[in-house]
Amino acid sequence: MREWWLLVGLLCIPLLAVYLHIPPPQLSPALLTWRSAGAFFTFRSNNIFYRETYGAVGSSDVVILLHGFPTSSLDWYKIWEPLNRRFNRVIALDFLGFGFSDKPRPHRYSIFEQASVVEALVSHLGLTEQRVNLLSHDYGDTVALELLYRSDHNRTGHLTINSLCLSNGGIFPETHHPRFLQKLLKDSSFLSPVLTRLTNYMMFSKGLGDVFGPYTQPTDAEFLDMWTGVRFNDGNLVMDSILQFINQRDEHRDRWVGALTSTFIPVHMIYGPLDPLFKMLVKTPWLNLEKIYCLVFASTLSVATFLHHHT
Repeated sequence: MREWWLLVGLLCIPLLAVYLHIPPPQLSPALLTWRSAGAFFTFRSNNIFYRETYGAVGSSDVVILLHGFPTSSLDWYKIWEPLNRRFNRVIALDFLGFGFSDKPRPHRYSIFEQASVVEALVSHLGLTEQRVNLLSHDYGDTVALELLYRSDHNRTGHLTINSLCLSNGGIFPETHHPRFLQKLLKDSSFLSPVLTRLTNYMMFSKGLGDVFGPYTQPTDAEFLDMWTGVRFNDGNLVMDSILQFINQRDEHRDRWVGALTSTFIPVHMIYGPLDPLFKMLVKTPWLNLEKIYCLVFASTLSVATFLHHHT
């Protein structure tokens, strides 16, 4: 009996080795087109991918799009053209550690650094004196709040923010309920290196599919593009480090929630109550929303009853 288990163990070792070295998927035509339409700039020796287009003639309005976790600027492709008809310049980037941007490891990823990446991009594009509009989602919401804090406190290199639109992010940490795997990755230092290597496409698509709305589920091709973006440059191996942003939200709650509740910059919040990550709606949904809405001085609020975390 002992010899049988030994043979199974010996057989599993090479199979596991093969599994852990499965190459990332090839870039699809959609991803190749997206990358070829963009460019790179350098931030602290790292290459950061961004895409910029010119749109509405006669307008000087600029919008910067800040994507969520664990995806990339490709999140915005379905609304890119409508935004292009409204704004003179539409700009999106892949945060450090995401999409086509560099994914250094080991590296201490932080919201503060990502905000500095955005400021560096604005400087690179010559928009330092330009009033910009921010549209953000999820992880990007917290980056936007750090940018808001810097703007309201006149920090060196800060953006001049014209308006801010936040969508289904952990704006208030107490309303955020991470998925089980996210909790393991952000808190289990000894398990994280194993879990990041064992995560595969099926696990990824199942987990991400759960936070999409019932009428907005991605196609198989779209799921694969998202997974390819994660695997590009071994991005799956930095997910545990990036997920420290959940702990950072708790640690710096006063700074970021304080920036939101004290700003005079117009803020619009979009909330999808079907989102399993942000369970604000429990027994008294409108009371909870009203409390949050009233905390933000110059805000408006949209509640889309059919929306999950991703639309």
